[in-house]
Amino acid sequence: MKKLLPAIALAVSFAAGAVVSAQVRDWHDVREVRDRVAASLHDLEQIRAANNYDMHGHGLRAERHLELAMRELDLAVRSAGR
Repeated sequence: MKKLLPAIALAVSFAAGAVVSAQVRDWHDVREVRDRVAASLHDLEQIRAANNYDMHGHGLRAERHLELAMRELDLAVRSAGR
């Protein structure tokens, strides 16, 4: 029984990994997400300007998170070699 539980856990994690990796087949989807994040950055800049950049720091933090997401998505597309 002590050996059965780790073996089942390993099998389940392997199966879950296979399912998740099978879902990402088209890197065009990642590019599309990257384009949406870029559009969100543009929209956020307009929103911040309309509010005189006074959003108690939340707008700036949101912008930083979106920029980080853009960098990660760029790396994902590059790592795919496409």
